[in-house]
Amino acid sequence: MATIGFIGLGNMGLHMAANLVKAGHTVRAFDIVAANLDAAKAKGVEAASSANDAAKDCEAVVTMLPVGKHVIEVYSGGVLEAANKGTVFIDSSTIDVASSHEAHEMAAAAGMLSVDAPVSGGVGGAEAGTLTFMVGGTDAAFEQSKPIIEGMAGKIVNCGAAGAGQAAKICNNMIMAVSMIGAAEGFVLAEKLGLSHQALFDVVSTSSGSCWSVNNYCPVPGPVPTSPANNNFEPGFMTALMAKDLMLSQEAALQTGASTPMGAEATHLMRLYMSQADVAEKDFSSIINFIRGHQ
Repeated sequence: MATIGFIGLGNMGLHMAANLVKAGHTVRAFDIVAANLDAAKAKGVEAASSANDAAKDCEAVVTMLPVGKHVIEVYSGGVLEAANKGTVFIDSSTIDVASSHEAHEMAAAAGMLSVDAPVSGGVGGAEAGTLTFMVGGTDAAFEQSKPIIEGMAGKIVNCGAAGAGQAAKICNNMIMAVSMIGAAEGFVLAEKLGLSHQALFDVVSTSSGSCWSVNNYCPVPGPVPTSPANNNFEPGFMTALMAKDLMLSQEAALQTGASTPMGAEATHLMRLYMSQADVAEKDFSSIINFIRGHQ
């Protein structure tokens, strides 16, 4: 078993670090929020005094941070110098591809291996240890990181070279947002036509409209008991995070010249919804309320 440094113990990182402990690893972690660190200690995680302290004498360092600039700040703030040469750095944050490439370059210059390994599966997947990891990096970095990631994952996909994991994540989440908005529009139209939620679900879930957003995460209460719609849209995957990922998709589309009109419209709608009060921390599927014309 390995000694692992873990930096970032938010809604996702807390459960990911706890699962590494359950897998038999020693986890030494840091978060700037003291309450997050206390919650991790209660789950068997050792508290580090700083990010640099967390990175000392580890086989791997995992970062789970909000945006690209935070990853770059941590990498440039001393963790690369604190770690032993050859340590594998696993960045599971969802960030822009350019920042991901920069982080890889910084790690390589410091004599480290590195992978970008963003995740899909939300808080529930993080807690259950069933996250899908989308991994980008060299073959050597992938092989060294895989035994660590396995303690947190239900599925691991080697997406290719540095930055490929981030690319896969933003493409996946753009597709998910577009399909969720389509599902929400379909259920709102059904309501107007007098069709029950269950009747539409029974048709769509076994017909050509079948998709994850309907079958597994239905935006109306009833048909899928585990969907956030049955729990006042508690996340799940927060609206604020989906809005962030959609913005990343559109930045990438602009940089590459890709045409993503549906992605652009989904981004526009999600940002409009975000302008309302008290929805940022609701599950992103709650956008159905915006489509209905009310919160």
